[in-house]
Amino acid sequence: MSDSAPTHEDTLLGCEDCISPAEAFAIVADETRLNILEALWESPDRPVPFSELRRRVGVDDSARFNYHLGKLRGQFVRKTDDGYDFRHAGEKVVRAVLAGTFNEDPVLPAFPAPGTCVDCDGALEATYADEKLTIACADCGRVHAHEEFPPGGIDGRSPEALLGAFDQRVRHLHCLAADGVCPECGGTTETVLTPESDLYDLDVVVSHRCGQCAYEAVSPVGLVLLDETTVLGFLSSRNTDFCATHFWRFPWVVGNEALTVVDTDPWRLRVRVEDGDEALVVELDETLTCVDSYTERVEQVA
Repeated sequence: MSDSAPTHEDTLLGCEDCISPAEAFAIVADETRLNILEALWESPDRPVPFSELRRRVGVDDSARFNYHLGKLRGQFVRKTDDGYDFRHAGEKVVRAVLAGTFNEDPVLPAFPAPGTCVDCDGALEATYADEKLTIACADCGRVHAHEEFPPGGIDGRSPEALLGAFDQRVRHLHCLAADGVCPECGGTTETVLTPESDLYDLDVVVSHRCGQCAYEAVSPVGLVLLDETTVLGFLSSRNTDFCATHFWRFPWVVGNEALTVVDTDPWRLRVRVEDGDEALVVELDETLTCVDSYTERVEQVA
């Protein structure tokens, strides 16, 4: 196998009909064309006939409207016998605008987050900046969560609702990435273990990396276990409200004490999931597949 990078002709995008990314961005860098996409999005029924779409956009000049619609047609909009509808790229542009990705950059001052620090038992607080939400200890500064969250997701949500949405989003996106599917582009992700982390105070972290768009999600090892059937079965049998508990409140997700590095060549990890007077010990291989598990009693401190 050659070590050289694939040429344009070797890839799925190696086609004469494809337009360059610069051309694609240039097409939607026009207010009228963005208005057309917005009108399509807000239309109760699609496809939308030409005359109805022009009325919704508010362009009186039919020739001018047809010119801009023609620029969108093919890559962002498709024409059918009944009118015009989205192609996937057109929907992505509108969703990016609604998410605030292009035009919002909010900053939220620190506000209380549920749970206590796994290191010092101090109070947790959440902050939002640079399109990322961070949950850290207010006393020692230890980071418990640090993930991207679209600016549009802040609008209309209380702090409690925002943290709930953040919890669910992180769970689902990391589950998708761990399964080999990039949450951003649908490309193939590779999961690797890294012995050092600049962000999390952990011996080992997990990185899900996309070879197509360079998306990367870094997380504690325990986050992978949020979708592990052995762990779910253990917690469910003990009536733990697993789904209603924010992931950063589980010490075995964000803490170092629950994680043991058994070997590094190849990787072999052990995670201890404690719940009350019992613990589930899960052993993972280099692919983070559960290869063994057993339960044991938790020694109670007098």
